[in-house]
Amino acid sequence: MPWLRDDFQHPTRAELPTGQHLRPMGAADTEIDHPAVMGSRERLWTLYGEAWGWPPAHLTIEADREDLAHHEREIAAHESFLYGLFEDDEAELLGCLYIDPPTKAGDVGAEVSWWVVDKLVGSDVERSFDEFVPRWLAEQWPLPAPPRLVGWDLTWAEWNALPARG
Repeated sequence: MPWLRDDFQHPTRAELPTGQHLRPMGAADTEIDHPAVMGSRERLWTLYGEAWGWPPAHLTIEADREDLAHHEREIAAHESFLYGLFEDDEAELLGCLYIDPPTKAGDVGAEVSWWVVDKLVGSDVERSFDEFVPRWLAEQWPLPAPPRLVGWDLTWAEWNALPARG
């Protein structure tokens, strides 16, 4: 099953009802990514640590820049997508959205997860983001099957326990 159609053009901006927007991220975003990630590192580790080993306790600016450059190359090749959540001025990163091809067994079109920085947990922005992502994927992404929303459809522990895609 193909990951995305050959003619698919990924969205370069998406507006949330609460006024924030999503856009693809890359190495140029390191200076706003690093403080957001490390400022929410303990909570993010509870989500992504077992699955991805991320974020490491001592993530350096250089390692973060390399990671974002890797994401940037994957976005350009349509291999996977990393979007940042921002206010209009883009002075700080508010959260991230990951859209990846399926790596675990099951009839799904993508594996998707997202997070907000600690200060937004429980906020209207987080609730809006949580409601926005599934709707945006359904409306704007020509996935061959519904996405698996990791952390929502199933826990990270359940996702980790799934067999690899054959």
